[in-house]
Amino acid sequence: MDFNLQTGLAILEVVWVNILLSGDNAVVIALACRGLPARQRRVGLVLGAGVAVLLRIIFTIVVAKLLATPFLRIIGSLLLLWVAVKLISDEDEGEGDIKASDRLLSAIWTIAVADMVMSLDNVLAIAAIAKDSMALMALGLLISIPLIVAGATLIMALLARFPLLVWAGAGLLGWVAGEMLDSDPYLVERFGEAQLKHLEIPFAIAGTALVLGLGYALKRRAHSAAT
Repeated sequence: MDFNLQTGLAILEVVWVNILLSGDNAVVIALACRGLPARQRRVGLVLGAGVAVLLRIIFTIVVAKLLATPFLRIIGSLLLLWVAVKLISDEDEGEGDIKASDRLLSAIWTIAVADMVMSLDNVLAIAAIAKDSMALMALGLLISIPLIVAGATLIMALLARFPLLVWAGAGLLGWVAGEMLDSDPYLVERFGEAQLKHLEIPFAIAGTALVLGLGYALKRRAHSAAT
């Protein structure tokens, strides 16, 4: 890859777009790493951001062909709902009977699953800027890692000070999951794009309500079992 002004501008575009599209990733990373021991949080943040960017690179190569597959977005939406509910239900999970390394791997796994789902749309914008240059895309995304880590670090500090934001973050993921449904090829073909467009907000609201409702029910059940 010959470096020139045009290449430099393209890298900046990839970095900027990735930052703009990675706000939800920073939320997931912060939520997933908030329960780690203090000495492992930075490791979790860096590895989580690295996983997110690596998956973004892989998806940009292959996902464009997969997006036309019926039911893919429906499955992704269900996966994201599961991740969001799990983030709430694990909020008060004790640390004494869980090894720190297991918790770290669990956090990385949560980040990986959520990013795989949320990256379906994001990668298309990045691929368009890179114009089939894998080297350009990879370099731009790698540069973004410390910026994503910084965003996740800030969010995690807010979560520590305001625990209620955990619920807000999970609700956001539910909103994203609901929005994802209206663009699934199977649903578009069956009901029409215009009709589904009117349902985007109701789907998003329903996703948020489902996550918060299930999260609340699971926490109530866990609390009752503990007492």
